[in-house]
Amino acid sequence: MTNIYINGLGNVSPQKTTGNDGACPVATTGFLTNPISYETNQLKCIDPGYKDFIPAEMIRRMSRIIRMGVASAKLCLRDAVCILNQDEGTEITPQAIITGSGLGCIEDTEKFLASMIRNREEFLTPTSFIQSTHNTVAGQIALLLNCHGYNFTYVHRGISFESALIDAMTQLQLGEFSNVLVGGSDELTANSFAITSRFGLWKQKPIQSLDLLKDNNRGTIAGEGSSFFFLENQKHAQSYARFSGVSTFLKPASDVELRSKLYDFLESHGLKVGDISLLILGLNGDPQSDHIYHQLADSDFKDTLCGYYKHLCGEYHTSPAFAMWLGAMVIKNQVVPEVTMVKIRPQATGYEHVLIYNNFRGNNHSFILLSRP
Repeated sequence: MTNIYINGLGNVSPQKTTGNDGACPVATTGFLTNPISYETNQLKCIDPGYKDFIPAEMIRRMSRIIRMGVASAKLCLRDAVCILNQDEGTEITPQAIITGSGLGCIEDTEKFLASMIRNREEFLTPTSFIQSTHNTVAGQIALLLNCHGYNFTYVHRGISFESALIDAMTQLQLGEFSNVLVGGSDELTANSFAITSRFGLWKQKPIQSLDLLKDNNRGTIAGEGSSFFFLENQKHAQSYARFSGVSTFLKPASDVELRSKLYDFLESHGLKVGDISLLILGLNGDPQSDHIYHQLADSDFKDTLCGYYKHLCGEYHTSPAFAMWLGAMVIKNQVVPEVTMVKIRPQATGYEHVLIYNNFRGNNHSFILLSRP
């Protein structure tokens, strides 16, 4: 089986994850040492300087998710230049672009629907409709990079990003490509937040985001973000991590079935529970969905360091992409940020294997495994 390595990453999120160095934008030390705490029930991304990534004349025509997607993708490729030890200013064109998005370009969809209503379905401009499709982010990245290769977007609700990972892994292992740019993006708008609030998904009152697990009321905090990864079948001295595998499944009938899926996944990679150095859980502060995470942390992984991440980025369909960024950074730096720890436990002396487990509203479940290169 072909080994796959993370040789570049970019992350636009509600935290300071974009770095400051234009050549090597992603900091490799001290990440998440000064996390930002918001008093809110919805987290919005910190916008980087988009003029550093997108021609000025194009920015005004792009919705926010497109800007976030393009910026995180270019951050990832700039980071790959450093990892691959290429000359500063070199531009890398990926052989394939594969993305995942749960809801796509909501802002442009809202604009088009509002225009239809306002103009009684007459004299409509096509721009908002064209840019409202889910694959617009991947398409815009390809246009800016002059990439004419394989371009695909997965829209599979809570496993959209994981579906993109499965495709990327398949393409690399089959030898179709030697590198793939893969990512996940979702945005939060005022209208989408108001509509989904009717279903009781979010906290009714603002809370301190870093104290998410201390609030026992129903719901979680809404979020958004865009994370990209440059995957290659070649290891480099500065590779972040080895992408070992991903697995998805739908609505396990019981905790027993969930554990069976977990052990089967680990066994397929020649691992046991005790081999996992860090377990990153999708805890979101909603008691109705968090119980299974706590059960795993207190039973099967009672001796394993456990972390979480949704207090940093919020809940959204492709949030596991943020978790994968976190896992890759942990393996690269061999340190777990204190803000991500669920419970104080003895930390591993070396982080060899990081397992990410997430479920989206109890329906879509996934495992992502990262290992030391």
